[in-house]
Amino acid sequence: MKIKKIEGLLAATFSTFDENKALKLELVPQIVEKLIKDGVKGIFVGGTNGEGLSLTTDERMKVTEAYVKAAGKRILIFTHVGHSSILEACKLAAHAQQAGADAISAVSAFYFKPRSAANLADCMALIAAAAPDLPFYYYHIPSVTGVAVSAIDFLEHAENKIPNLAGIKYTANTLHEYQDCLHYKNGKYDILFGYDELLLPALAIGAKAAIGSTYSFAAPMYLQIIDLFRQQKLEEAAALQFECIKMIRALVKYAPIPTQKQILKLTGQDLGGCRLPLTELSDGECRELEAYLNEIGFFQHLEKARKTRSEQALVA
Repeated sequence: MKIKKIEGLLAATFSTFDENKALKLELVPQIVEKLIKDGVKGIFVGGTNGEGLSLTTDERMKVTEAYVKAAGKRILIFTHVGHSSILEACKLAAHAQQAGADAISAVSAFYFKPRSAANLADCMALIAAAAPDLPFYYYHIPSVTGVAVSAIDFLEHAENKIPNLAGIKYTANTLHEYQDCLHYKNGKYDILFGYDELLLPALAIGAKAAIGSTYSFAAPMYLQIIDLFRQQKLEEAAALQFECIKMIRALVKYAPIPTQKQILKLTGQDLGGCRLPLTELSDGECRELEAYLNEIGFFQHLEKARKTRSEQALVA
């Protein structure tokens, strides 16, 4: 399979639940329209932030179908199919291909874990083979899965086992290994960067595309960082990256997914709460979060970036 590399941002979207924590898929079209308007190139569905691993297989399939339908091929849909059961992952992969997704990605099994790069490649090969017509991206996120197999070792073992291997969704802060993957076999694979707070450093070492959760609500700021980097306005890019880092501090202070869902609510998108074991922010925490975001001027920076990009689009 010929790899078509991606440039730009892909937003890792969040779950959509009603008050009983049942899927509320009627919210998906508004999410898609907003992200298209914000300028992202794709949407990563059913991953960590989408609480994919807290959904049933049937629910995950319905989420994929909803996003594919809403996107209508106007924006890329990457479906996360990882599961602790490889057979369930294969079922999700086959469904994603049938539903019309543009690519699939999978984390490693995270209860019984692969013990080596070769073992990991064998697992991913089974999943990728269930959707042979779709590009496959291994989802490297060792802080969550506990699988810290070298990404380079994985590529070495996987390239001859996975014909549709497109690359890696690299969600780790080890920039040296990320750069190593970018240069593997003269840039053979598409290595998508997954750490929002390190976007600018990643650009500096060669990143062309990134997948992140905060791109779901702050994409204009990150796209402006990319624009400034390309214009070699590095001090301005660094200053704006720091504004994003200030916002990300709140995610660490409380809890990443519930906090981001609250930020989405503050920016006009109420996607519902989270499923256990995740818990929502208390009323007091919600007030503290809003006060902090106002204190650092997050909403003003976001609106300014959105306005700047709109003006640039008009000129172009």
